[in-house]
Amino acid sequence: MPNMKNAEKRILVNAKKEVTNNNYEASMKTAIKNVERAVASKDKEKAQSTLKTAVKAIDKATKSGVSSKNKSARNKSRLTKKVNEME
Repeated sequence: MPNMKNAEKRILVNAKKEVTNNNYEASMKTAIKNVERAVASKDKEKAQSTLKTAVKAIDKATKSGVSSKNKSARNKSRLTKKVNEME
């Protein structure tokens, strides 16, 4: 148990941030999986539309500090490459 008032507040703030960060990370991972599913099903239109949402989710996660810039760039690059290589 925290003894000081500021320590109590930090516990509450950290709990809120944890929930927010988990939401960003989960939405990013889901968006990536949706693109990969669309690529696997060879549906180019769906893959392109889900790629846009995935890039947006990845950028939001990066902006909030959940994902590093390099990891985000790598994910976006790989997904874009997969979509562009489709027939």
